[in-house]
Amino acid sequence: MPSTQIHVRKKYSVDEEQAIIEAVHSTLSTVFALPQYDRNIRLVVHEPDHFACPLHLTQPASFTWIEIDCFVGRSIETKRKLYQQLIHHLAQLGIPKDHVSILIRESQLENWGIRGGKAASDVDLGFDVKI
Repeated sequence: MPSTQIHVRKKYSVDEEQAIIEAVHSTLSTVFALPQYDRNIRLVVHEPDHFACPLHLTQPASFTWIEIDCFVGRSIETKRKLYQQLIHHLAQLGIPKDHVSILIRESQLENWGIRGGKAASDVDLGFDVKI
């Protein structure tokens, strides 16, 4: 149940926005072995002058920042796989591979209140975070 934000510097069409969201969601679902119905993802469009990016980029309008807040437990191998697959799927949508940055922030399960106000550590999540 990651909470994910995708930050972009340009306005895409509705179809392009949905494709970006779906690329990130499907990659997270596959790599983190999550149920498909588990969705908590937002695409945030920033004005370019309010969202600085690295100066070396050839297409600065395409800079994309992905923040993933999730439970502690995934291995470095799983994270590497996630990074590579996110880059691959976004490149298929025209976002250059070197224009994507990804940040994972991990929290202990007891720090997430879910399913009617229960600590995530007290419920059956329906998936394993130790992958």
